[in-house]
Amino acid sequence: MEQPLVLEVRRGAETFELAAVPVTLRPYLTAPPSAAELEDVLGRLGAQPWEVCRLGEPVAAELGLADWPRDEASRERWIDAMAAHPELIQRPILLLDDGTAVVGRTPEALSQAVATATRVTEPPLP
Repeated sequence: MEQPLVLEVRRGAETFELAAVPVTLRPYLTAPPSAAELEDVLGRLGAQPWEVCRLGEPVAAELGLADWPRDEASRERWIDAMAAHPELIQRPILLLDDGTAVVGRTPEALSQAVATATRVTEPPLP
């Protein structure tokens, strides 16, 4: 049986492909983002690290993430954990050309991302 991750990423890529929006997939497990890249993505999402952290992963239990504080003082700790253990990062996260980002787990989120991407890439009307 195919892993849910693969299905989610494939759905996102197919949605963008059908809309003729170019997409680049990053194999985040073999090329994990740095803490600085995660900071950038969180800023683009307008989210805190604990909001895009997969607490159901075995490593989350090993680290005791469920009990970590969710405050500004703990933000760097969360980001460092996600950089060290990229399986904790919610996916897929779509980085859009307009500078925003979307967690593309639902069809609605994917539709929003495609609509934003096509607005950005369409030439202006004469």
